[in-house]
Amino acid sequence: MPKLPIVERRYVIAFALTSTLFFAWGLASQFNDLLLHHFQKALDLTRTQASLTQLAFYIGYFCAPLPAAMVIRRLGYKKTIIIGLALYAIGAFLFVPAAHLRIYGVFLAGLYIIAIGAGFLETSANPYIAILGDPKTASPRLNFAQAFNGVATVLGPLVGGYVIFSGVEYTPAQQAAMGPAAVDQWRATEAAAVGPPYLVLGILMVVIASAIALTRYPPLRPDVTPQGGGSVFAVLKKPRVLYAVIAQFFYVGAQVGTWSLLVDFAQEAAHVPERTGAQIYLEATMIAFCIGRFFGAWLQRTINPPRQLVLYAGCNMLLCVLAATLGGFPSIWALVATSFFMSIMFPTIFALGLENLGHDTEFASSFIVMAISGAAVIPPLMAAVASVTGALHWSMLILALCYAVVVSFGWFAPKLRTA
Repeated sequence: MPKLPIVERRYVIAFALTSTLFFAWGLASQFNDLLLHHFQKALDLTRTQASLTQLAFYIGYFCAPLPAAMVIRRLGYKKTIIIGLALYAIGAFLFVPAAHLRIYGVFLAGLYIIAIGAGFLETSANPYIAILGDPKTASPRLNFAQAFNGVATVLGPLVGGYVIFSGVEYTPAQQAAMGPAAVDQWRATEAAAVGPPYLVLGILMVVIASAIALTRYPPLRPDVTPQGGGSVFAVLKKPRVLYAVIAQFFYVGAQVGTWSLLVDFAQEAAHVPERTGAQIYLEATMIAFCIGRFFGAWLQRTINPPRQLVLYAGCNMLLCVLAATLGGFPSIWALVATSFFMSIMFPTIFALGLENLGHDTEFASSFIVMAISGAAVIPPLMAAVASVTGALHWSMLILALCYAVVVSFGWFAPKLRTA
């Protein structure tokens, strides 16, 4: 594959501004994971009640893509991006009154609106980056932009944990000794801590939206310029698009399943304390993911993206089998290493699924974004297998099967019709 520039000079400013969006929705996702724990303390919720934060977020993500694709058809990519940023900002600003009122429903409404905004951004920014220039460099270009999402996965837990978590926790016995008034004051302080970081997030989205609104985006090629009308579901009749949706579903499920169960896996495999698992292994896997994104984008300038996808997914199949069978610290590091190889999968699947689609690009994008719902299916399935077998390590074989689907997509996708 020739070493072509992944971004042409005339598109540099538009590319740079649009790439900031990948960092924005990455922060939203990482902060959401922190809220699940924080709300249990600040709002006196059970783990099941607090898990509604994830439900609200992923429902929003599932509901947004098709409306976003229709808006792209009517208004274009730039205006759809601005609408997504506005929705994101509105949801973030809702956290300020919710933090003072301590009403869980308002928090959930804010999260849902943030997810709708993030869904608009994903549906518009991913295909826009892919079609912003030479089709031959679509995959490395999207991988490079998605690398900023990887930066958010590293910084999100560090920054969010610092500004949201106070480090003050009381056992039920200590709370009983404190008295109702003192406990209520403690919970109010913890809830109020959520407001400022989301206020800053909302302001940041307004700043980015203003910058994009004031910037002249260069015109796209006529064959990929959005046009009104057309059937929403007709694009699924294209074999490669449908296969991309399926592959993305299993990939995202594997990614979220790995990250959400890593700390528990480390405890089972080597009796690693919870805090150590979070601070060392979870952070290590995020760093591996971030490095993998930048390295993968660079590598795709010289290696065929489908071939790289097959190679990386094959490596992860092997690593998952090793994680299931080795035991001890080697199994933990095998699972951590999967994040390096999974790093290129989302953008590469996305770019291959959109290749040569022309005016059907935005509808295909919406379905591929909806495939993020795999995160709501694979992790619970892994937990169910662990419950039945009595050991979490056997659920790593489910991850291996997910990567087998990705291998098959990378192998067969170039042979499937898109245009």
